Amino acid sequence: MLTPMSEAADLDPEDRKIVTLARSARARNAVPEGAAVRDETGRTYVAGTVALRSLRLSALQTAVAMAVASGATSLEAAAVVSEAPAVPSADLAAVHDLGGPATPVLLAGPDGTVRSTVTAG
Repeated sequence: MLTPMSEAADLDPEDRKIVTLARSARARNAVPEGAAVRDETGRTYVAGTVALRSLRLSALQTAVAMAVASGATSLEAAAVVSEAPAVPSADLAAVHDLGGPATPVLLAGPDGTVRSTVTAG
């Protein structure tokens, strides 16, 4: 389900935080995407795109993997900062696997403006 976002003020402060963290990861690491996820306890995990010869992961897949490796059992929300027009299905599947089908995934542009919210399911 795709929901357009009109105003930054529409975002919960915790969602704004993960967008900001994702944006920072993208800029700091000079990668195509930055992502952040928030687990069931409120902890956040931040990552950028991994592009090695032997391993390729999107920023969101990497953030989900970091959450799992740290013991998270669920996700409350996820955010991706990218120039891409949509969140790839493989990224949504990773969020769905840990967070469930109702987990919101925010898609923001490089300037941090949230363009849409998609549920993982």
